[in-house]
This record gives sequence, structure tokens and C-alpha cells, in this order.
Amino acid sequence: MNGVHDMGGMHGFGPVQYEGPPSRFHDPWEGRAYGMVQALMRLRVFNTDELRRAIETIPPAQYLGSTYYERWLAALQILMEEKSVLSASEIDGVVEQLSQEPERLQRIARRDNPALVQTMMAPRRSASPADEPPAARFQPGDRVVAKNHNVKGHTRLPRYIRGKQGVIHRFHGVYTLPDTNAHGLGEHPQPVYSVRFAARDLWGDAVAPRDSVFIDLWESYLERI
Repeated sequence: MNGVHDMGGMHGFGPVQYEGPPSRFHDPWEGRAYGMVQALMRLRVFNTDELRRAIETIPPAQYLGSTYYERWLAALQILMEEKSVLSASEIDGVVEQLSQEPERLQRIARRDNPALVQTMMAPRRSASPADEPPAARFQPGDRVVAKNHNVKGHTRLPRYIRGKQGVIHRFHGVYTLPDTNAHGLGEHPQPVYSVRFAARDLWGDAVAPRDSVFIDLWESYLERI
């Protein structure tokens, strides 16, 4: 959907701050947030596209003022309420209890779940389960244009390439369509392509003339020229 999260090509946010050598988590709570989200996705409570869609619904001021995993936590609460796993009052009640009695966190007993660990460690399914995958309409070298339309729901079609012309670089295979999967409307697998765009067509003459941008796009995002 259109929103502040789709920041490609936007100005005014300052330089990217380099934090030194990469580390997975800044604080222990981030690892726990990551673990909760991954476990619930493996248990099929929600999927990756639903997580992204929930993050996109965070109010702009909160989104811009949040760190990466703070957005994950906000999205997790949205999905827990949406899936009727927890209610807002239940979540608020626990937060209130812990704020009044923070030492209670130290008394929470560890609970091991070998079955969940086995589920978490199982190989991920990476491709669409379609018995008869749809045939690819485009081939490498075909000229295409990214559709230019307002998207009301979740999509992986960035705003900064809508209406721009590119060339099919590679066919990746057939994968679940995020636009439907994020809203519980089914996987609707489609061919996915790497599409090459001239950087100057996207960013203007300040870019080096030989630079290109490669973007993975689902077939329904594209039209043949």
C-alpha cells in the first residue's frame, strides 16, 4: 500500500548512519521479538506477507519514531488481535502488571518446547506449491513497463518504479503473490522476474549513465511494451 514505509527515492531523511560491524540484535529483547514472530509464522498463525502488511498499518509518526524491532512488536500486537489470539485488553493488562511489578519478569519460568524447536529448525518451503505453475509470459530481453496505479492494500511494487520502463533480466520461478497472501485471499502463485531499470530513468541525470537497478517483480505488476 502507499505509505511512509515505501521510502525508495524519498528525500529529507538524512544520511544512513553506519553503526559499525553488523550485529543481529542490539538488545536481548530484540532477539525475543524475532523469536516470537518466527515461531508464530512457523506455526502458521500468520505469514510473512501479513507481517509486512501489519507493519505498513503502523501510524506514520510511530513508524518513523520506531526502531526495526519496535515495528515488529507493534505489528505482532496488531496480528495477535486480528487473529483473536490475544485481545487488546489482555495485552494492556499484562503490560500494566509488569510496569507495576517489573521484578516479576525475573520470576517468569523458562518453558522448553521441543516440538516447536523441531518445527523452527525444519527447512523452509521457498517455492509455490502449485501443481501446475503458470507459464511465464516474459523472457529475458523483453521490454516491459511497471504498472502505474494506486495500491490500496499490500504490494511489493515500489512507487518509484511505477510507470517506468525496464527489461526482463532473469526469470526466478513461480512464487506466492504477496498482494493476496497478505490479506488472507490465497497464495495465487505467479512468475517472478528480475527486471533491470536504467538508474537515470529512476533518479535523473545526477546518476552515472551506465548504472542500473535490478528489482524482483511479480508478473501482474508488469505490462509488455
